[in-house]
Amino acid sequence: MTRQTWTAFFSAAVFIALTALLVFVPAPYVSWSPGGTQDTLGTINDVPIISIKDTPTFPTSGRLDLTTVSVSRADSRVSLPEAVLSYWLPGRDALPRTSVYPEGTSAVEAEQQQTISMQTAQHDAVVAALQAAGEKVTAMPVVSSVVVDGPAHDKLRPGDLIISVDGQGVHAVEDPGTLIRKRPVGYRVPFVVLRDHRRVTVEIATIKSDTDPRVPVVGITVGMGYSYGPDISFDLGDRIGGPSAGLVFALAIYDKITPGELLAGRHIAGTGTISPDGTVGPIGGLQEKITAADSAGAEAFLVPAPNCGELAGLDTDLELIKVTTLADGIESLGNLDAPDRLPRCG
Repeated sequence: MTRQTWTAFFSAAVFIALTALLVFVPAPYVSWSPGGTQDTLGTINDVPIISIKDTPTFPTSGRLDLTTVSVSRADSRVSLPEAVLSYWLPGRDALPRTSVYPEGTSAVEAEQQQTISMQTAQHDAVVAALQAAGEKVTAMPVVSSVVVDGPAHDKLRPGDLIISVDGQGVHAVEDPGTLIRKRPVGYRVPFVVLRDHRRVTVEIATIKSDTDPRVPVVGITVGMGYSYGPDISFDLGDRIGGPSAGLVFALAIYDKITPGELLAGRHIAGTGTISPDGTVGPIGGLQEKITAADSAGAEAFLVPAPNCGELAGLDTDLELIKVTTLADGIESLGNLDAPDRLPRCG
């Protein structure tokens, strides 16, 4: 071969090698694209997504969609061309991998975290909706977690509302620990808890704390929970996780337990976390969710106020309504016939 032929051959080989690297070597990003929508007032396999017992319910009409984002799994890899396309295409995005999945997170761990976040969102949505509807809700200490193989294992469960410890009523998060520490290590402390609307009594023998052998513990962490009368359950299957449906769940519950039709037959979508006091928090993937709602035929979209700055450059015909609290969302849905009264971003 001539020198020119060798040069051309070598250049072609280098080009092919670099192209292969671009296509097959993973980039440190995850791809976000529009996911699906689900009507929270509807059913899945003829089972209501939100079932409510032990309190009156009222007819609803229209659709109230939660929206989702399709995200690369923790065990998948995105090539550089895919990341670039996700970054530039409208309604999609590419984010640094570590901002979505912390280093070392497995697919199973990521899915478990998403499930826990969804369960928390559902619980907080119930509390927020009941309070907005004027239902009685009582704050109580709750078992947040139970140490595996600790003395409380198989006796107490996460979600147990604590009525009393050692015969004394508890009201604040720190009360159970204070009462336990008044007894010596090995003492059998009686607990009365509310589990699935039933009172359950158990005795738990204390053990030494790992940090201080003089301190008795039972192997639980305690947070603040809520007691209420209605029995509200969710059936979304295993397809959806994360906390961002909280606002829409709360609105759906409120619509079901209050007279009148909140949507009046309209097709509305939205997103946003919810806290028990009704505060709406920010979420990720806003533009992807709006794109999904647009494709599903929604008329308006509820945008968490903290996310308003992320709408620049978005092309949509949806009515974008800013929501700061659950009460804002309820009021705005009642004002859909008066567009000049709707709060907007900007």
